[in-house]
Amino acid sequence: MAAPEDPHRRRVGLLYDERMCRHATPDGEIHPENPDRIRAIWQKLESEGIPLRCVVLSAKEAEDKYIASVHTARHIKLIKNISSKKFNSQRLRIASEFNSIYFNKGSSEASYLAAGSVMEVSEKVAKGDLDSAIAIVRPPGHHAESDEAMGFCLFNNVAIAANFLLNERPELGIRKILIVDWDVHHGNGTQNMFYNDPRVLFFSVHRFDFGMFYPASGDGSYCMIGEGPGAGYNINVPWEQGQCGDADYVAVWDHVLLPVAESYDPDIILISAGFDAAVDDPLGGCCITPYGYSLMLKKLMGFAQGKIVMALEGGYNLKSIADSVLACAKVLLEEKPLVGSIKAQPLESTWRVIQEVRHELKTFWPALSVELPQKVLVSNWRPCSVELNLSSSSESIVENDGGASVTICATNFVEIIEPLSKLNIDEDNHGKAITLDHIATDKSPVVLSEECPNAQALMPDKNVDGCTRWRSVLSKTEVWYGSYGSNMWKPGFLCYIKGGKVEGMNEPCPGSQDKSSPKGVIWKTVPHQLFFARSLTRTWGKGGVAFLHPESNKNDKAYMCMYRITLEQFNDVLLQENSLHQENGKSQGAGAPLLDLSDIGVVAENKSLPLEALKVLMLRD
Repeated sequence: MAAPEDPHRRRVGLLYDERMCRHATPDGEIHPENPDRIRAIWQKLESEGIPLRCVVLSAKEAEDKYIASVHTARHIKLIKNISSKKFNSQRLRIASEFNSIYFNKGSSEASYLAAGSVMEVSEKVAKGDLDSAIAIVRPPGHHAESDEAMGFCLFNNVAIAANFLLNERPELGIRKILIVDWDVHHGNGTQNMFYNDPRVLFFSVHRFDFGMFYPASGDGSYCMIGEGPGAGYNINVPWEQGQCGDADYVAVWDHVLLPVAESYDPDIILISAGFDAAVDDPLGGCCITPYGYSLMLKKLMGFAQGKIVMALEGGYNLKSIADSVLACAKVLLEEKPLVGSIKAQPLESTWRVIQEVRHELKTFWPALSVELPQKVLVSNWRPCSVELNLSSSSESIVENDGGASVTICATNFVEIIEPLSKLNIDEDNHGKAITLDHIATDKSPVVLSEECPNAQALMPDKNVDGCTRWRSVLSKTEVWYGSYGSNMWKPGFLCYIKGGKVEGMNEPCPGSQDKSSPKGVIWKTVPHQLFFARSLTRTWGKGGVAFLHPESNKNDKAYMCMYRITLEQFNDVLLQENSLHQENGKSQGAGAPLLDLSDIGVVAENKSLPLEALKVLMLRD
């Protein structure tokens, strides 16, 4: 005989469907947004008996008429049909036209199930059938624009659910919705869909890196506050760099989100619950713990009678996302809370961002007009542990954010770089490709090259025909350029090849002399975590630089997007990345290559890159 249900236990919905795992890369390539993400979460919850204490729900596909509340008919038609046989030969080409998107035979079904599942649990929570719910769905949704898939997202699941409650189920009494997006990336699609709608208060806390972090536009700035009747109902908290953790997020909750939420008094809270700001995530570079997520969620349960729907967005470290969702599930169940404490203080930049956000919104939310106590701002912060500007010279001077000079001495440079130059990262299945594992940057290259036993014989003769000679030789050798951050977006990288400018760039690129398209584009996994420094380039402005962490576990992974180009093009990319092509405001060609076949030969023989070559590759203006 089953035990009687505890009338005091919170009824928490839990939705998972294996069919959403059918959306995967078409060629089996490793990709950060893969089916194992939701499988890992479900397996963790099962191992802890969470489904037995929840109301387990079945996934339902969304109907087109509800998706059409936020997406165009053309976009719906594409996603609906992309998995059909008639698109078999076109999927790769179509996907390449979007920003960080892939399609396969399971994409249509998975995207309809993801959107429909978030709608289903949201309706049940709004009705009162459930107190709260977790939708373990994929593909994610918060980057998807009304007419465009992007950033791994096909349909905007949370936006569809919000519109469904507001416009299709008015009898449920949902008049005001708070959307909290704690994914490490800005929820650009959700923001744009409700930018002038006061019925939705959109709050996004994310890495911004002065517009350099994905999706690499100004939309995530604290200045983007909504417009028309929606003015003041769009709140962005844009981190200036990585390393933000529990203390930083809780400070934002206490000094921005919670005061506004109290004034707004939402009827329901929808969380775009990405977990890529978690510890060890390969894309986020932040460090929220499961305890940190549980604390943020616990603070939100004081609003909307605890009516909260969590919809999975990003999160690419399987252990981190599984542990974090488990911690949140226990909070919603109001079981014994996760034991933990926050010992670190917020970053100094966190207080600066909080003040900027409060100042921008204080006319709309009087609770933000109160000045923060000076003792909080002066004593309650920690410095950023990695604050570097690097250049090729042994003792170089570069400008920091305030225009002052920072000197990097040769000894510090060697201490940072030498261990990285000895790391061996990856080989292809035939053992013919070698990775230069010195650096992984948002604008700096990681090179793969075929072994070249006759490299010395092929060395360009710098005394014969000058520039023409080396270009002719290097155009015959192909390498892989590894991009991180905004250059994962193909149009951004193509500026280096074809010339031009995309949103987020300060200046246009002249392009390579050889403007032919890359021969291939693939994703690669790179062992080790990444750590971040800050820099400034003339083309891209302020932004982050990512390096492989030499002391991290080799089982950890980071993800990069690789472009196959010629070694000639690669040298032109280096020149543009470091503004060396600029001289008195005019584009200049290179008289000699920064990296030539002699360097490639050394790599092929020794499986490493000389320190001097690393210095050349690390040029940052």
